[in-house]
Amino acid sequence: MTRKGYAFALGLVLAAGMASADEERISFPRDYKTQFENYLSLDRVQNPDQIIRLFANDVAIEAAKQGRELPVGSVIVGEVYKAKKDDDGNVMTSSLGRRVRDKLAAVAVMEKGEGWGEKFPEELQNDDWDFAIFASDGERLNKDLNTCRSCHAPLAKTQHLFSLEHLAQ
Repeated sequence: MTRKGYAFALGLVLAAGMASADEERISFPRDYKTQFENYLSLDRVQNPDQIIRLFANDVAIEAAKQGRELPVGSVIVGEVYKAKKDDDGNVMTSSLGRRVRDKLAAVAVMEKGEGWGEKFPEELQNDDWDFAIFASDGERLNKDLNTCRSCHAPLAKTQHLFSLEHLAQ
């Protein structure tokens, strides 16, 4: 490998390390079911066999309703459920054409913190939003959060949220 090749490889390793260095800065919001608003429930667009229920804290909801940028301290929680499957392994849908919810698979948290985006490579930046994934009991799950970061990064026009319009309702 050439000197440039080593430098490039080292850069990738460092970027990956930066992208995961602060993953534990987000805590599981134990009170989200009672203190946050459930503003949307739908079949998950990114996964054909999941359903998601979205919750937001007052900080995020008030800013969205006023048409402002969601400030530091905004928290979005997504309960990610598996869809029920029939005996052949096909996703079951209701008479409304919607997936039927089964077991809770994970609780995804998206939180905005001061300067949080600065530590990530440009392609993983979501302004100052970052992500964490937990089990229903609050135990942190070992998931690749760069998948979350890269999926939300292109959504700059909607503050890196898929559901900004719904949050403002």
